[in-house]
Amino acid sequence: MGLPSGKPVHARYRDEPHRRHDRRKADAWRTGCGRWFAACLTALFVAALPATAETYRIMTYHTGLSRDGPALLVRDLMAAKADEQLRPIAHLAPDIVVLQNVDFDHDRIAAHLIQTRLADMGHEMPFSYAARPNTGIGSGADLDRNGKLGEPRDMLGYGRFAGQGGMLLLSRFPLVDEQTRDLSHVLWRDQETPDLPAGGFFPDGVLAILPLHTVNAWDVVIQTPTGPLRVLTSHASTPAFDGPEDRNGLRNAAELGFWRRYIEQPALQQMPFVLLGTLNNDPSGGEGHRTAIQSLLNHDALQDPHSTDANGGITAEWAFGLALRVDYVLPSSRLRVRAAKVERTPRSSGESRHYPVWVDVTLQ
Repeated sequence: MGLPSGKPVHARYRDEPHRRHDRRKADAWRTGCGRWFAACLTALFVAALPATAETYRIMTYHTGLSRDGPALLVRDLMAAKADEQLRPIAHLAPDIVVLQNVDFDHDRIAAHLIQTRLADMGHEMPFSYAARPNTGIGSGADLDRNGKLGEPRDMLGYGRFAGQGGMLLLSRFPLVDEQTRDLSHVLWRDQETPDLPAGGFFPDGVLAILPLHTVNAWDVVIQTPTGPLRVLTSHASTPAFDGPEDRNGLRNAAELGFWRRYIEQPALQQMPFVLLGTLNNDPSGGEGHRTAIQSLLNHDALQDPHSTDANGGITAEWAFGLALRVDYVLPSSRLRVRAAKVERTPRSSGESRHYPVWVDVTLQ
């Protein structure tokens, strides 16, 4: 069962029996029986194994698909004006990809159009998951304390309109809906160690509605041909653009701490998983709390694959010279890593400042 070039490579089990060399003086009857018996044992063994040991490409990509107003992304997708952002996805041909910075609409029109455009480019991803993000939802409070209400930084998650800059998961394989969880609405104050801004920066009324996750957080179960795979993903707060209270830095650290505790659940030890997304924290640079990302990268339950990219794993570059590693694909220790790369695709004006990050894994 082969796949076209660019699709995951399949490693097949050999279906020929291993035979001993005949001894010159062995009689024909004994040799024939031995071969028959060996062939039967081999056939039974192969039948008990999966047909293939498949390698799956898992990818995260912080896109440039967000727009300045609702429905503008749908307009551009219908006019094929977003193809430059979609071509890298079709070219890299992931089996599972989580896209960040994709505007959400209630009827999932944008998601359907993205799937259609990818199929037109030769890479079908018929299964998808999207849930309403926290971005652009009013808090009713002046969260940044600048004396103005209703600004993007006053929303439960930064956004000019509800749904701006959400997330979209696409898959070649079906989702297990009854096991999939939207974790986007857990409250910051309810965390085991919330580490909220000091001095009562957020009043009790705000803490009663303020979610931990700025955008989304999902636990999606996908049924691959060789078994279920859990995809844990989020787009964490940018740990900047705040004040001495460090509300965004603390929120980012709490979001990463959430995943550290989540992967330590006993249920997560029974199924292979991948933690991926824009975690917005670099272990050696930027303004984030570095211990938060380091505790994930060094966790025994996770692997941090070394990218074959020559730029030290940098996943995003800004025009003013800042370059950081903020996008991650971290397979669980139950997965075998075959390859990993930050795909430094050429970028044109207006495209994302982030690069696609992918890891090829095999379920063991």
